[in-house]
Amino acid sequence: MSRKEHVRVLELTLHGYRVGFVAGYRSGRNVLTFAPEFRENKRRPTFSLSTHPDFPNAEKLLAAPWIKRQRLHPVLSNLLPEGPLREMFALGLKVHIDDEFQLLIYLGRDLPGALIATPMAVEAIPAYVLQDEAEPESVTLTVGEGANHFSLAGVQMKFSMRQQDGRYHISESGESGEWIVKTPSTLHKSVPLNEFTAMRLAELAGVDIPEIRLVEMDRLAKLPPIILPDERYAFAIRRFDREGQEHVHTEDFAQVLVKYPHQKYDSANYEQIAKVLYRYTGSGLANVQQFARRLLVNILLANGDAHLKNWSLIYPDRVTSELAPAYDIVTTMVYIGDERKFALNLSGSKEWYAATIAHFQAWAGKADIPWRAIRPHLADSLEKARTLWPQALAGLQMDEEHKKRLRRHWDDLHPDFRI
Repeated sequence: MSRKEHVRVLELTLHGYRVGFVAGYRSGRNVLTFAPEFRENKRRPTFSLSTHPDFPNAEKLLAAPWIKRQRLHPVLSNLLPEGPLREMFALGLKVHIDDEFQLLIYLGRDLPGALIATPMAVEAIPAYVLQDEAEPESVTLTVGEGANHFSLAGVQMKFSMRQQDGRYHISESGESGEWIVKTPSTLHKSVPLNEFTAMRLAELAGVDIPEIRLVEMDRLAKLPPIILPDERYAFAIRRFDREGQEHVHTEDFAQVLVKYPHQKYDSANYEQIAKVLYRYTGSGLANVQQFARRLLVNILLANGDAHLKNWSLIYPDRVTSELAPAYDIVTTMVYIGDERKFALNLSGSKEWYAATIAHFQAWAGKADIPWRAIRPHLADSLEKARTLWPQALAGLQMDEEHKKRLRRHWDDLHPDFRI
């Protein structure tokens, strides 16, 4: 008689509704099974766009378990941090950096968006969740309950923080931070000043952004023992997935298109994102008009990092998706000496300096979006940039050498977009 395989189970909930269960097997299998009551509820909150009742094949997708080896399914994997923040959590948990099930156990109470993953007692696990050879076992946390339990996707060191009495405090277990605070980089100079400036310029060109701030480092309370450069400011951006203690559901486009984080640069293009926004979001035309503005602004600002994880949907009514506000807009060119490309293909090209208005017209055509509805928004953003940016840049806090390089970038753009 073969030995049964040990398995641990997490319950997934969304706005108080049971979505389903994630079973993590000792062999490395991770199985996501949707609860019957979730599948059968036509008014269910949207877990991911592909599970919305109006999305093609949604019911078929929900009917069968989602099985992956070693890693979690991309919809869940993309909720976890990358880079130094993941390393910090893995070290504290004493687990391998790729043990995503264990990371989800630890971070499941404060994930991006509104999904919550809760450890289950053995006796509470429904029989249909487990395979025949499974031997369920209790889930245990190996780090104290008072420790930090927030998860923020991405590679940069950043913290979910709450503001209190003029200072910013890292969110602890059971708390929701209303700010994402990004500390200065040990690799690149003045990143907080760069991002604040780029985001402010984007806003002037008609891009929707959350509230942003520069925060003096001495106002950040009880940071973990990480190496930081001698810089004055951190960058803070208000979380659009939090309203007080309430969680607002979101998902990035790596989740939407079912791609893992390492595929964020080479597995999709801007036409695919536009098609999803136009066909499957509540305000489809307005969302692609805003998307077009952001694509142009990323070219104008020399941001080469607008990959799949830097575009998101938000579900303000818990069911219908809309384009989330912009985030992570940085003039990356100043950190990469010969950078000339944006992150994903736009009409078959990634070249900033070759981009013309014709590329945007072809992009709209490939995405089946009326060009007449897009062109005025591009013209408006370009006029605002040409009119407002030169003076605004002079008064913003970006490093002076970075300002010079951005101005040279404007001179080198095609005449269609030159500032």
